[in-house]
Amino acid sequence: MTKLPTKTRTYQNHTLDSERWFNIDRRADDIIVATPYKCGTTWTQAIVLHLIFQDLQQRNIDDHSFWVDKTMPPITELRAKLSAQNHRRVLKSHLPLNGFAWRPEDRILVVARDPRDVFMSMWNHYSKYTEVAYAGHNNPQTCIGAPLPRCPDDIREFWAMWINKGWFDWESEGYPWWSNMHHVQTWWDGRDTENIMLLHYNDMLADLPGQIARIAAHVGIDCTPTMRADIADKTNFKSMKRDAEQISADPYGVFEGGAKTFINKGTNGRWKSVLTDDDLVAFDETAARVLSADCRDWLERN
Repeated sequence: MTKLPTKTRTYQNHTLDSERWFNIDRRADDIIVATPYKCGTTWTQAIVLHLIFQDLQQRNIDDHSFWVDKTMPPITELRAKLSAQNHRRVLKSHLPLNGFAWRPEDRILVVARDPRDVFMSMWNHYSKYTEVAYAGHNNPQTCIGAPLPRCPDDIREFWAMWINKGWFDWESEGYPWWSNMHHVQTWWDGRDTENIMLLHYNDMLADLPGQIARIAAHVGIDCTPTMRADIADKTNFKSMKRDAEQISADPYGVFEGGAKTFINKGTNGRWKSVLTDDDLVAFDETAARVLSADCRDWLERN
């Protein structure tokens, strides 16, 4: 018998507050996109919204699929926004399973990726932060604990702290955010739970219509082969990049370059020209410590 997930950790920092899940009204048919950061979260949200609405309209993700465990907006504002949604909801989480308020009725999608590719995408994200971004994360009204530090100027300096240090006492990588590998491992350990489905970023790149079919089946939405093909065409990277301002607008100027910085390249393997042999030794040591062998094999497959 599969052991059901249990919340054993509280995640609170400059960006996360896991306890917000206990302060919203949840519905029996909620769909949860619960990815590690920089693993195709916005991509998956866009796909699910097309499935829910059964159309090809590009929607602003921030207005249609709310990140519940983000410290902003104030919880009263989030509650009102969620209550106003009359359609089936798709909610976002960046929490590991051991910090998530799991319910059997949710339909949960977890997308993961080779950690080295995650790092490269996170570098693009973090290194392009503006003063607006730091002010938002470090707002004294919402920031819990230490503030988010400035991104180093050197990518390898960022690598050294990201691969060797955790933000929380029980994590040992992912600083100054939260874990990537530990995050995946918690969901990997729960993968046999009926309402949790794992997807691999590489599979979405290689066969997007097939992965859309898997997603549709998991969340219980009928989707014809024609609709799957149309959604795949609308959500491939070229289309997402072209429609970045519609999908993930940046009206406040969080990123240098705006929405097209946030939706960056969508490619893998860029780490091969950046990380040194010593960097990869550090990666191997951390992966061996944090990941089970089968989870690591799954993450690193091409």
